[in-house]
Amino acid sequence: MFAKRLFEKVTNLSPPSLSSSSSQHAKFGSVAPTDLDLRVPLHYGIPSTASVLAFDPIQRLMAVGTLDGRIKVIGGDNIEGLLISPKQLPYKYLEFLHNTSFLVGVSNENNIQVWDLEHRRIACSFPWDSNITAFSPIHGTNFMYVGDEWGLMSVLKYDAEEGKLLQLPYHIPSYSLCESAGVSISSHQSIVGLLPQPRAFESRVLIAYEKGLIILWDISEAQAVLVRSYKDLQLRNAIVVGPSKGLRSEIAVTLDHEQEDKEISSLCWASSDGSILAVGYVDGDIMLWNMSLTSSSKGQQTGISSNNVVKLQLSSGEKRLPVIVLRWSACSRSENESGGQLFIYGGNEIGSEEVLTVLSLEWSSGIDKLQCVSRVDLTFDGSFSDLILVKNSGPMKNPGDTLFVLTNPGQIHVYDDPILAGLWSQHEEKASISAIRFPVVVPTVDPYITVTKLCLIPIGGSLSNLLLEMASVMKIGATVTLTTGSKWPLTGGVLGQSFSDDYVVERLYMAGYQDGSVRIWDATSPTLSLICAIESEVETIEVAGTSASVSAVDFFPLTASLAVGNECGLVRVYKLSQSPGETDIHFMTETKHEVHQKHQGKGLQCRAIFSLLSSPVQILQYANNGAKLAVGFGCGRVGMLDMNSLSVLFLTDSISSSSSPVISLTEKASLDIYNIISPNEESMNPKDPADVLFILTRDLNLLIVDSVTGNLIGSRQMKQTEDSTAVAMYIIESSILVSETVRGKHPEQLSQNSLTQDEPVQANNLSGDTPHEVDPNTCSENITSGESSLDSLILVCCNNALGLFSLKSVLKGDYNSICKVNLARPCCWTTTFKSKDEKVCGLAIFYHTGVVEIRSLPDLEVVRESSIMSILRWSFKANMDRTICSSDTGQISLVNGGELAFISLLSCEIDFRIPKSLPSLHDKVLQAGSDAANNLSANQKKKEAPTSGIIDGIINGIKGGKVGGVVDLVQQLDIIFSKAPFQEALELNIDDIEIDEPVFVTSTASDQGSKDRKDKETEREKLFEGVTVDTKPRLRKPEEVIAKYRKAGDASAAASQARDKLIERQEKLERLSRNTEELQDGAQNFASMAKELVKTMEGRKWWQI
Repeated sequence: MFAKRLFEKVTNLSPPSLSSSSSQHAKFGSVAPTDLDLRVPLHYGIPSTASVLAFDPIQRLMAVGTLDGRIKVIGGDNIEGLLISPKQLPYKYLEFLHNTSFLVGVSNENNIQVWDLEHRRIACSFPWDSNITAFSPIHGTNFMYVGDEWGLMSVLKYDAEEGKLLQLPYHIPSYSLCESAGVSISSHQSIVGLLPQPRAFESRVLIAYEKGLIILWDISEAQAVLVRSYKDLQLRNAIVVGPSKGLRSEIAVTLDHEQEDKEISSLCWASSDGSILAVGYVDGDIMLWNMSLTSSSKGQQTGISSNNVVKLQLSSGEKRLPVIVLRWSACSRSENESGGQLFIYGGNEIGSEEVLTVLSLEWSSGIDKLQCVSRVDLTFDGSFSDLILVKNSGPMKNPGDTLFVLTNPGQIHVYDDPILAGLWSQHEEKASISAIRFPVVVPTVDPYITVTKLCLIPIGGSLSNLLLEMASVMKIGATVTLTTGSKWPLTGGVLGQSFSDDYVVERLYMAGYQDGSVRIWDATSPTLSLICAIESEVETIEVAGTSASVSAVDFFPLTASLAVGNECGLVRVYKLSQSPGETDIHFMTETKHEVHQKHQGKGLQCRAIFSLLSSPVQILQYANNGAKLAVGFGCGRVGMLDMNSLSVLFLTDSISSSSSPVISLTEKASLDIYNIISPNEESMNPKDPADVLFILTRDLNLLIVDSVTGNLIGSRQMKQTEDSTAVAMYIIESSILVSETVRGKHPEQLSQNSLTQDEPVQANNLSGDTPHEVDPNTCSENITSGESSLDSLILVCCNNALGLFSLKSVLKGDYNSICKVNLARPCCWTTTFKSKDEKVCGLAIFYHTGVVEIRSLPDLEVVRESSIMSILRWSFKANMDRTICSSDTGQISLVNGGELAFISLLSCEIDFRIPKSLPSLHDKVLQAGSDAANNLSANQKKKEAPTSGIIDGIINGIKGGKVGGVVDLVQQLDIIFSKAPFQEALELNIDDIEIDEPVFVTSTASDQGSKDRKDKETEREKLFEGVTVDTKPRLRKPEEVIAKYRKAGDASAAASQARDKLIERQEKLERLSRNTEELQDGAQNFASMAKELVKTMEGRKWWQI
């Protein structure tokens, strides 16, 4: 809180650049484009377009990728974040770089994005040239495997310091890999799977090609370890586990035409040590391959025995769905890891019901002895999108897995280990099990949300402390656990520093639901916390209609009173109490008044229930410092309730002849209305100032009544056209100089289409729609020159127009508007907001098209235009306006399906914009602790290593490895990936050979030193003297190739150049021939000299030597 207040003091200091822009403020009234900065600081819920899941097992975070370029990140303690990509493209791959603050997403445009979770922004973007068909990071590192449609496997590395993705030299083309493995492959086969092998992820990766070829590749040795291919397999049988056959397994004969290439559609490891691989095919088959080294004889990697593979089929039908998703969960009850559960989406007969199939498999003495213990088909509400298995955290040796299943639209079903264990004994073809409810911070669908409200709480007093205490109690009781009582798997993230010792509740978010309940959250920071939940029923009092949908709520912080209205016309009144005890509950109708006593606990206690009309409650508004409550009904009637005596002050007749609903209620207290109405009448007993209630109905009937007696003071029908309907009404306490903002302009200057060049339109029109026209005939011309300001203004917002009126003129019966703006498209919701000086400065308008418009007050000029689609990637839906609410500080909350979002309008708003108040999506302390634990474990293993490791180290040193010390994993991979695994031989052209003629120069000391160094060269270097020993060809740019080989000029010139080239080559060959002859002569001379020396030595005696 100290940081927040310090930030507030700093932002309240106007910099010189802002103080010098008063002319710009004058053009736009009291808000300028520089004052606006639309952001989304808070978002809860799963987007309806969710399509892919990812999980970080160390940071305990879940990420949900969508079809519209958004990523939802979910942690613990109500921590959630929304990342929005610049382009609305689906994510086809989403992976965490484990235990880092980086999340990698691959879009459908093959753009690889690295998201920085700590700063909630894109750290790097890397466009890929071809279609990415496989993607997998290496666990615990910042390296990634990428497979494309051309069969090329590449390696990327993210450099966090530079903020760049680097494509490393290590790459494996399909033809090179297959040549190394000794197998053939057809051209242009895409890579469909890249899986680092468990327990050897740093050295081995499994590469699966589209047509069924599977290769286990050793990256350090640059060689194939195992090769699997369906067409080389002599398998005649398959195990069929059909849904209608119970647990009986059938043996199906494999036809000859199936002994061909089979297209792979999915794959996963089916063992924790990487010895079993599950592969799903397009034709619906599932193969379990034995990938252990003992399954293949040495030197015969492609020799596949039928004992090393098992085929599974979920249906005996000829036409089956492709196996789209495969996931494996090891059995937590198995000692030797010879069993588990295989989760399959697809593989069933075409036309069958969409299910997720769970096969419980066991094998004891080998995969050829595999048995299917049970088959269960899980059904969901909505279509399947993705699933992940999350290893539970806990002290148990094998805590088991938790299954998260994502379905459309944006629903996550959770099954923990006890539920999955129950599937082993499930013998029914369809499971009658229920998933754990995924915890939702703010329910919007179940139960269905119907109305919302944001309320500011004054700083200081006991109310804030009491609300904070209630929130603490609710937090303890709302701890999410699994069925076994173990910890909820998603615990990542760190709360913002706003939760300090001096934290106070400053804002409430309230929601009413279709079942009649109400929930209230602390919305002071970007992390909401539940304060209380109120049920619809009141014990000991039977009242019809209490469970009806909530249609209106209001809260008055000074009296800590809450009012709730519903569709049946009931109004429930609650008061916050610091102590439990016996309380009186008043129940009132038009004809009776009952008092019931009930013991109620600490918190919000029900004090009264009013059932005056059966018409829906449209609006509730506390007035007179919380002493009165105004109630507007759907039938057009208004009631005023006394909150002190809990009685009815008055109930008006229908205000509108058409019984139009009341949509706005505003009270103006202590207004000298009678002297304003009749200023020239002399009275010996002047009337006291009255409290006036302004009422606006949907059909644009404006009424002014005495809020004490209910007497009608004045009324006016303000409808301009037949299709005009009221949206909202505001009374603005204003000190703005109207003579400067409105009266000083001629009517033609108020039209946006006819502004002069020195007053350009500054609106940021993002949607491209036509600008709104201002009616020049509606501007008041009868404002006297002595009237320099107005105390208050009335702003009436309709679906097709905005009208600004003088309060004093309206009270006098003059309904001519100061300014009127005709809207080019129908609007559905509006709100005013204040600047940091606590003055109303602007108007936000939401249109049915999803456009969001910001206008300044009082001139109603467009300052900024955006859209819900560009801000949140939402499409505006019908009745969405019913769940939109706002606060005076420019914060707007919206609900769309299962999503809740807050939009912050003003750049000076500090409640949600202080970086330290935002929850962190990355735990640095946890990262450091995990790294330290890994280092400690590695050192411990090093100490426990046998002495033979020294000999192995020496051998590795002879082979080129490093001796002494364990190379860090990242450094080791850096070395491996720094060069390509296949080096091609350099082809020398005769044109590249240079023959040096002998050059006679004077020998110097430096020449002698150079000669000594040359004497130390190897025979290979002498042999290739003048030619580089680097056999790796240099990659030349197209420009270099063109410059070297493209010839200019006509055909005769080209022929001449070719002739000169042939002559030059002939001369070079002749020189080579002469040099060769000289060498041969020298060799013959040397041979004859050697023979003479031998003869001479043979003639000598030993003592002559």
